[in-house]
Amino acid sequence: MATVRTANAHWEGPLMGGQGKVSLDSSKVGEFEVDWPSRAEKPEGKTSPEELIAAAHSTCFSMALSHGLAGAGTPPESVDTRADVTFQPGEGITGIHLTVRASVPGLSAEDFQNAAEQAKANCPVSKALAGTKITLDASLA
Repeated sequence: MATVRTANAHWEGPLMGGQGKVSLDSSKVGEFEVDWPSRAEKPEGKTSPEELIAAAHSTCFSMALSHGLAGAGTPPESVDTRADVTFQPGEGITGIHLTVRASVPGLSAEDFQNAAEQAKANCPVSKALAGTKITLDASLA
């Protein structure tokens, strides 16, 4: 059965001088301020669409990698993934770089690299972002 998760954004004013808020409605974990400077310059305590994408991608990738490793008989002790989403004003999102470090007893570096590449190709967020160049740095901790 499919699930639906919901977030809402409210924006006031023009792009350059306006501001808004995004709420994570399904989980009810919070409401976060957004504005153009937090997106194109410094966060200053606010979030951006790119940071939210980075959060989604790092989480999805970690879950997909953990699932793949466990399915292959080598469940991880831990998986730590960082997603860096690059935004270029006037151009958009130009790339996503995933960095993953994991502790997987009994797994070779080559097998881990293969599992990480499979997770990158097959996690649902990677698939949703298929029009964006996604790179990967994967190694065992």
